[in-house]
Amino acid sequence: MDTLTTIEVTPEAASKIKELSANDPKRAYLRVYVMGRTCCSYQYGLSFDEKPDETDTIREVAGIPIAVDQVSAPYCEGATVEWVDGPEGTGFLVRNPSMSGTCGCNGG
Repeated sequence: MDTLTTIEVTPEAASKIKELSANDPKRAYLRVYVMGRTCCSYQYGLSFDEKPDETDTIREVAGIPIAVDQVSAPYCEGATVEWVDGPEGTGFLVRNPSMSGTCGCNGG
């Protein structure tokens, strides 16, 4: 079942993804997935795949084929893949405002 309708990639992230995957067939797809959940948000992961699984949802965004597995798809809905370069470090970041604010912490 295809549950993912929107996922975005910023221009900076798209440029970096294209740079990293250029001319490498083992990096044909960008995989976005949920690694787990922290107190107040989900943790996302990114990897490259040669080909998607037959049950993956595939979206092409900014010229990048993106694969998302069935379990991760509902949690990736509305997510944005960003490239950040700042004082806290450099790398990819997945933000998903639709999955924040669900904090299960007591107190704090």
